Amino acid sequence: MSIAQDLSQNVDAFPWDLGVYDAHCHPTDTMASIANIPAMKATALTIMATRGEDQELVQQTTESLNGDKEVIREDRIVPAFGWHPWFSHQILDDTQSDTPQQRDAHYTAVLTPSPSEDSEFIKRLPQPKLLSTLIAETRDRLQQFPNALVGEVGLDKSFRLPGAWTQADLDNRDEEITPGSREGRRLSPYKVKIDHQRLVLKAQLQLAGEMQRAVSVHSVQSHGAVFEVLKELWKGHERVVLSRREREKLQDAEGALSDDEDEDEDAQENHQTTNNKSKLLNTQPPLPFPPRICMHSYSGPIEPIRQFLHKSNPSDVYFSFSAIINFSGLSARKVSDVIKALPAERILIESDLHTAGPQMDQLLEDAARQISEVRGWALREGVQQLAENWRRFVFG
Repeated sequence: MSIAQDLSQNVDAFPWDLGVYDAHCHPTDTMASIANIPAMKATALTIMATRGEDQELVQQTTESLNGDKEVIREDRIVPAFGWHPWFSHQILDDTQSDTPQQRDAHYTAVLTPSPSEDSEFIKRLPQPKLLSTLIAETRDRLQQFPNALVGEVGLDKSFRLPGAWTQADLDNRDEEITPGSREGRRLSPYKVKIDHQRLVLKAQLQLAGEMQRAVSVHSVQSHGAVFEVLKELWKGHERVVLSRREREKLQDAEGALSDDEDEDEDAQENHQTTNNKSKLLNTQPPLPFPPRICMHSYSGPIEPIRQFLHKSNPSDVYFSFSAIINFSGLSARKVSDVIKALPAERILIESDLHTAGPQMDQLLEDAARQISEVRGWALREGVQQLAENWRRFVFG
């Protein structure tokens, strides 16, 4: 028997039977790989849209693989529709009168350093999409798919736009890759101003609040900035957090009022009936923030986690981890400390991969094994916990 065979026999068989869920992936970036999904071991994939070229592809993939099943929780695909910060310069804000409405003036205003309006770089950029159009189209897609997420959205302070296509780039382009991404091009000096990224992110988060959908958030060197946007949306809706002394006083007061319960029973029943009618009639005002948020492939330190998980926050915040980004190189040790500090019920796994198939399955297995080891979970216990977390994140 070889050493490799001997080692493989000592590794616990992976419990795919418990359900394994990818919280964030991009297989529509390589459409040829979509045919591999039915044979995958993973139970369900949460597929992200990022830009103009893939919104429709995510929708088509969901429709083709899910069919018309009535039981939505058995769906193979959970779609997510949204506009990534890397492409946020392509969105023109038409909600404010002082925003530049002309194409070239728009790009000059939202990019830094500011290119001249007649620069070759600007001439090669696409016609921007109106923010109102983006929100309307995304709302329509969310209405078509009751469990769809908003994503991938977020902020990124480090990303630089790719340079213009050269003839060599075009000659060597892989036709199987969905257009719109970097595809190996050299990076330009231009970034999208963070204020513009915030504007696009905030509009999409408000839509997620209106539709009460979960959100998958991209954040690179921007955890504080993302939190500030959320804080703006949470303002006035914070959960009440009582101190121990306040909780004890409340319990004493409830005990003192218990003798009056019979007298108040009819009033409480009438109040509950009114609340139920409001819910059925959907007369509750929409909230301006999403109910659940996933910080995808979280690579930040422990400190911001305490802010995101504060008991007063009205959104439940999850953190997902991928083998490619989080468990390689120098980041592996930092992420172990983060995973240990998180509540067990707020951890998710993802592949963040652009190709569906066996590699995606393997990355999910690797992430689940790594997290289970860090947390000290037996493998079946860990996979079960991660499955329950994903269901709660997506379905509430």
